[in-house]
Amino acid sequence: MSSLEIMEVEVLDLLQNHANDEYAKDTLAPWIARTSLRMGHLYSDLGLISRKEMSRFMTNNFSSLAKLKPDSIRWKKYLYDCIGKTAPACATCRDITNCFQCDLAS
Repeated sequence: MSSLEIMEVEVLDLLQNHANDEYAKDTLAPWIARTSLRMGHLYSDLGLISRKEMSRFMTNNFSSLAKLKPDSIRWKKYLYDCIGKTAPACATCRDITNCFQCDLAS
């Protein structure tokens, strides 16, 4: 299994453990985990129009995880922080200096 496949499984497990219902667990969690490997911002890669919409989406479907997330960290970074990894996109992100509490910008 490649490192990307391992990260996808770890993000999937995290999301499934916090899913509000079977739809979030079986449909949304795999979609989010797979999409989190892409190189763009998670909210836009999911087809959402803003980070605010992303927060609503996650709160509606993964409320226990959303309650734990600090407001100052973006969702993709938070998911990968939870699994102790760096998101694939973070290493080459052109927006890294704007990513709140990102230690890669230093």
